Amino acid sequence: MREFHEYNPITVAAYYLCATAVTMFTMNPVVIGISLFASVINYILYAKNGIKPHLFSLVLFVIMAAVNPLINHNGMTVLFYLNDRPITAEAAIYGVTAAGMTVAALYWLRLFTKAMTSDKLLYLFGRLSPKISLILSMAIRYTELLRIRWRKISDAQKALGLYDDGNLIDALKGRARVLSILITWALENGIITAESMDARGYGTGRRTSFRLFRFRMRDGLITAICAAATAIAVIGLNGADVVWYPSIKTTLFEPVSIMGYVGFGVLSILPIIINTKEAIRWRYLSCAN
Repeated sequence: MREFHEYNPITVAAYYLCATAVTMFTMNPVVIGISLFASVINYILYAKNGIKPHLFSLVLFVIMAAVNPLINHNGMTVLFYLNDRPITAEAAIYGVTAAGMTVAALYWLRLFTKAMTSDKLLYLFGRLSPKISLILSMAIRYTELLRIRWRKISDAQKALGLYDDGNLIDALKGRARVLSILITWALENGIITAESMDARGYGTGRRTSFRLFRFRMRDGLITAICAAATAIAVIGLNGADVVWYPSIKTTLFEPVSIMGYVGFGVLSILPIIINTKEAIRWRYLSCAN
């Protein structure tokens, strides 16, 4: 069974860049809703990291949605007054939309970092720029590695009795000490890695590499579908304007806008469609045998 993330890295990277770009460069509530829903479903089906990342996203969403109406009092529809300051419906809706855009973009970027492993990044950027490919692969690797190192250093510090989470001041000092150790280790390891790669002649002369990936016809087809869906979404969204202040005025449901929503909807659920098709095909072949 060939799932979406097993396609050529060019196809996978193009998909996530298109989905993230459309999400980040619009404040259309319909698009944000589609993007948030699709990115969460994709993350649940692919990442399978438990509930913790979703709790963080929920807290971030609530905080961002609540902050805007507290600091921005523009708008004509006053819901209530807080400390003699108006809380308006326009500011609240704008805050919810902005929070949804941020959280959805973070989900797409999380999926990108999980799908694009170091070998895939080397495949994409190896010939174009060996140094850029090395930096990107190291950055993705260090994201998880720093988290593991933080836990190990923190556990060692606690085992030595150097700080206790029960005391707020002691916990802050302990975490600052752990952060200092972690940064020192990261800088030292980065210098060692750079010197090692330089000693091996990385980036000098013409570089050859083993290519694990091949760009097949199905990769080209999915890439073309991504490009077409993105183009339809961009063209359709140009006619969907939202004026937030002083009162909300929209042209969200014009025929051209609906076409854009359909295009972005297809783009958002493309991995789900491919994975579902492959799962049905796999089950059919298994039963046939």
